[in-house]
Parts: sequence; structure tokens; C-alpha cells
Amino acid sequence: MSTLVECVPNFSEGRDKAKVDAIVDAMKMPGVYLLDREMDSDHNRCVITLVGEREAIQEAVIRGVGKAAELIDLNTHAGAHPRMGSADVVPFIPIDGVTIEDCVSMANHVGEEIWKRFQVPVYLYESAARTPERQGLENIRRGQFEGIRAEIATNPSRRPDIGEPRVHPTAGATVVGARKFLIAYNVFLNTPDVEIAKKIAKAVRFSSGVVRGLAQVSMNLTDFEQTPIHRVFEMVKREAARYGVMPVSSEIVGLIPKKALEQAAEWFLQVENFDSSLILENRLAAVMGGKMAVGGLRAGAEPFIEQLAAPTATPGGGSASAAAAAMAAGLATMVASMSRGKKAYLQYEAQLSQAISRLAPLREELKTSIDADAESYNAVMAAYKTARTATDAKVAEATVEAALKQATSVPLSVAEKAHEIRNIAKSLEPITNPNMKSDLTTAVALAGAAITGALANVDINLGSIKDQAFAEQVRQNTVSLSR
Repeated sequence: MSTLVECVPNFSEGRDKAKVDAIVDAMKMPGVYLLDREMDSDHNRCVITLVGEREAIQEAVIRGVGKAAELIDLNTHAGAHPRMGSADVVPFIPIDGVTIEDCVSMANHVGEEIWKRFQVPVYLYESAARTPERQGLENIRRGQFEGIRAEIATNPSRRPDIGEPRVHPTAGATVVGARKFLIAYNVFLNTPDVEIAKKIAKAVRFSSGVVRGLAQVSMNLTDFEQTPIHRVFEMVKREAARYGVMPVSSEIVGLIPKKALEQAAEWFLQVENFDSSLILENRLAAVMGGKMAVGGLRAGAEPFIEQLAAPTATPGGGSASAAAAAMAAGLATMVASMSRGKKAYLQYEAQLSQAISRLAPLREELKTSIDADAESYNAVMAAYKTARTATDAKVAEATVEAALKQATSVPLSVAEKAHEIRNIAKSLEPITNPNMKSDLTTAVALAGAAITGALANVDINLGSIKDQAFAEQVRQNTVSLSR
């Protein structure tokens, strides 16, 4: 998957499974995957965790908001959790191949569509906020649905960012934003006294309530690396001791990054010299993903570089050319992504988006070509070996010829892709941040090196191919690429 975005929409329904099922069904579409769904009857709220490709997940969430507006009436809704909309909050979180700036652009697009299609006004929060006062969700949601309904038309500070100053009569308003990974974490106390929970929540700057007969301190950790989950638990525990109570359990709503649990394990177990690479699954993923040299030596090194240096025929120049082109695509994507969504480059939004969407598949295809080139060379060597002992000379010759054509086609494809990437990188220079010119220069140089190397591999294979019509066609195709 070339771009990966997480979205965790919160809907104001946690008791009627049929309604939640209908909302989830509305969001089902190719390229979007359901990771988790949490229903809480006390809060009367559900949290849906989706992950998917950039374009697909936006449309999926828009449809989910529309279905929620159709099914949920806030005039009759009640629950422990604050709410201002049937689709209460819709955050986008960058996972892979996208930046927080990309998610800001997504939030703006989704907000515009929500208003246009369903007449639900939208507020933007966190990184997508247009004013500092709206970065925090609690400031926007102050007074909940009823409070916003009373003030939205008369109080300038309550006007929505997108849409007219009026709430949807039953669906209220929706908050859309972009943020880092958030952990929804609750700590239960061995008391039903909500006043104690309120005092603790105030001390640690979180909220409180009573759930299942126990006082609860509720929190959203918006940056778990700055505020680790174990530190929050210890803070609650320390404050609770002042009132003669203690935590009895805690819960995570939705998903949590593995790193957050690793931090907690290290803290509570007091493991000496702990490092995440000591975890079996992490080490295995690093090795399998090519992020650690075999044997654990030179952790973090790319084994591909060492393989190039090894006294073996593969990987060789063809694979290196594909890698160079893939890096060129990666750099060009980075530059375009860091300019898209910025005010200074809004007029180029469509061009930047088009470049990013084209570079992503090129990058993935080139990554595949790294191995494909080595495999095609190995296939040629195997064909020659088989031919030496073959009883049917024509069959052997045809096998060798087919292998050589494949070994020619792979680097030719690499050269074509590198040529396109070089052109895209050049086109980005006048419409992106000039401070990143050196990155584009590197991208153009890498793409040029990839073209040169790939065409050299094409040429050396053509010398052995007997099908002159094929060879001539390939040579014609390479003329424009070498310019």
C-alpha cells in the first residue's frame, strides 16, 4: 500500500448495535480496512478504527458521517461522554507514505464534503486548526450539542470553520482534524465517589465520570512519547492516595501502538539495558524487512548495500539502478508532500497531489524491480546452464532467448520509470519550497544515474539477443530515454 492513513471516527451511539453496524457498512469500500470497533453503552459512544489508502479512506469516512447523521438524533441522545455531533470527532493520523500536512489537507477536504453533502457544520482541530484556540477538542466541544446550538449563530467564537453558523437539527456539528496517534486511556478507582475522580482529573488535567459503579479518570494521550502511559498511571495513583483510594484497573479504548506498551513494560519491569530490538517480533520484523544486517550486526544498516559489495554477480548494476530510481521517487514525494497543504502552495495543490499519486506506484514498482533484475539475471544463467546439456537445441535456444528478453525488459522498464520520475522532480522545483531544492537536485541526479545504469544493462543484453526485430524496437525505445 503506497499511502497509509488511520482514521478513528467517534460516533454518538454505543447502545444500538444495528445503527453501529449500518455506519460501519457505509464505510466499507476497497482500500479501507476495519481494525477495531468499540461500543460503550455508558458513554453511549462508539469508536471505529480504520486504516486505508489516502483517497479511499476520505470517501469512506464521509459516507460514515452521512449515515450517522441519518440515524442518530442528538436531541434524544444521552451518555457520560461529551458530544456535539452524531459523528462527533473525525481525526486523521499519518501512518506510512503521508505526513501530518497531508492529513491536514485531508481534514479540510473531508470537512468541505461533510458540509456540502449533509449540511453538518465542521470545526477543525489539532494540526488542522485554523486558530490556536481550536487546537484542543475540549474548547470546541464546550457546552456540547446544546451549548453550541444556542450560541453558534450569535457568538463569533463559536462559528464553524466550514459551513454556515447553524447546527444540523439532529446531527449537530462535527469536528475534523489531523493529529499524531492518540491513546484513549481510562483508569478506574476503587470508589464510586465522582468528586474524588474530579479532583484527581483536575490535578492531572484530564476528565472524570462514573462508569460501572466506579469513579473513572478518562484521558486522551495525544503524544504518548512525551507523556507515556505508565507515567500517567503513576500520576493518577499518586493523586488517588491523597484521598485514600487507589486504581483497581485501567482500560484502553481502541488500539494502542506497540511502542507505548514497550515503554510501560520497561518502566514497570525495570529491565536493565532495555531496547526495543530485544523483543523477538521487533527483531524478526527488522531482519525480514531488510532493516538489520543478518546476525544482528550493524543494526539499522541496509543489507542491500552489503549485498552489492559481496563477490557475487547479483545484485548488480541493474538492481542498483532500480534502487536509485526508487530513492529518487521517494525524495520527490517528500518534497511534494511537505509543500502540499501549506498556505504558500495552495494554488499548486492539484499538481502536487497528482505528482504524489503518480510517484507512489512508481516507487513501489521500482522496489520490486530491485529483486526482479537479479532474478532475471539468474534466470539467464540457469538457461545457459540448461542449454549445455539439453537434447533439443531449438528448445534450449528458445529458453535462453526468452530469458535474455526478460533480462532486457526489466532494466528497460526501470529506465522508463526513472525518466518519468526525473521529469516529475524537475516540474516540482517551481511549485515547492525552495529550501528543499537540494533534495530535488538529488532526486534528479539519482534518476539520471538510474537511467544510465539501466540502459547499460539493456545494451549488454541486446548484444546476445538473436531476435533483431525485438532488439531494434528496444533500441528505438531507448533513444528518448537517454536524452
